[in-house]
Amino acid sequence: MSFQESFKALSDPTRREILNLLRAGPLSAGQILEHFPITGASLSHHLSVLKHAGLIDDEKQGKYIYYALNTSVLEDILNWIISLKEKGDE
Repeated sequence: MSFQESFKALSDPTRREILNLLRAGPLSAGQILEHFPITGASLSHHLSVLKHAGLIDDEKQGKYIYYALNTSVLEDILNWIISLKEKGDE
């Protein structure tokens, strides 16, 4: 995982909205899909990009896969941005 992959994943509005949905807790792909006018294949692609960037985790529970927000990557990005501001304030 790199910042480049994270920023690429965050550049898409659908993926940002998926992250917003996951703020409330884990959701299955079907539950996420209910919020978008896209195909299951398109959602699968978005989830794959988010997972590859480390922004979400998945866990199989029975016959469903649940997706959850991984805040550690977001914290790393935020800390990097804050460090830029602090260096600029010197």
